[in-house]
Amino acid sequence: VQLVESGGGLVQAGGSLRLSCAASGRALSSYAMGWFRQAPGKERELVATISGSGGTTSYAGSVKGRFTISRDNAKNTVYLQMSSLKPEDTAVYYCAANQFRGSRPQDYYYWGQGTQVTVSS
Repeated sequence: VQLVESGGGLVQAGGSLRLSCAASGRALSSYAMGWFRQAPGKERELVATISGSGGTTSYAGSVKGRFTISRDNAKNTVYLQMSSLKPEDTAVYYCAANQFRGSRPQDYYYWGQGTQVTVSS
């Protein structure tokens, strides 16, 4: 599975962005997906996960109520809608895929190259 993220950029605090993760190589419906982020000097951390069917989602406490993960298996794409963005959301955002849903980076086998999100105050 090849994953390509897009949609990152520079946004003011309080603004919104939608990240996309397009998959190729295999049907995305076979995989649980996760969004992770990594800020400079920090470890990669979970943002959100979604099951293969899209029926089960989970979020990090820091983004719950502001971010929404979703997927369109017909388009082989997973999304992360980010609202009420804060400067502390600034990071490189990565999507990841694996057969089973997990909450740790090591739980995921396939990774995209990342997309930068910068939130200015």
